[in-house]
Amino acid sequence: MQKTITRPQGSARQHVLESALSLFTEQGYFNTSVHDIARASTVSIGSIYHHFQDKEGIARALHHSLLDEMESVLTGIVDRHENTHDRSRAIVELLFELALDSPHKMAFMLSAKHREFMPDEPPVCSSRPFGIMREIVTEGIRNGELYPNDPLVAATCLFGGPIRMVNLHLDGILPKPLSHYLEEVWRCAWRGVSR
Repeated sequence: MQKTITRPQGSARQHVLESALSLFTEQGYFNTSVHDIARASTVSIGSIYHHFQDKEGIARALHHSLLDEMESVLTGIVDRHENTHDRSRAIVELLFELALDSPHKMAFMLSAKHREFMPDEPPVCSSRPFGIMREIVTEGIRNGELYPNDPLVAATCLFGGPIRMVNLHLDGILPKPLSHYLEEVWRCAWRGVSR
């Protein structure tokens, strides 16, 4: 039998979140128990309950951690690029890279039905990262790079297709590697909204 150890607080938290992310995306939230997370993370049950209270607390902490990480990356994209075209292109590239390099993170963010197990959390599409994407589109409409449209519609057209391709990749449906589709997906997305 594997011995469960208690790690230092910061390390324990990260191990719990990483283990929960893998288990939630591989088995599903409802098929994963706190005991499964404890075994995978080698953090004691007592420590998990002390820091997270329950499985929903783990899911909520994971959700917030991933949203904070995505917000930070998107803010960096906005800071590094000057126009809507370059910012949007960088975001689409980021989405594809994350799907390839961090599929569990993307699956949890895009495919999990968060409201089923975190009913008090707002929908992911109303989160700050998606807000940044809409702000980029709003600025593009204002400065004339994009057709005058409802920003929500324009953002959906610009980023919805690439996100759908990421989902197809995560579901194992694409006949070719995701990276093969980047240029074509980007061209279609940008043509749909640009002047």
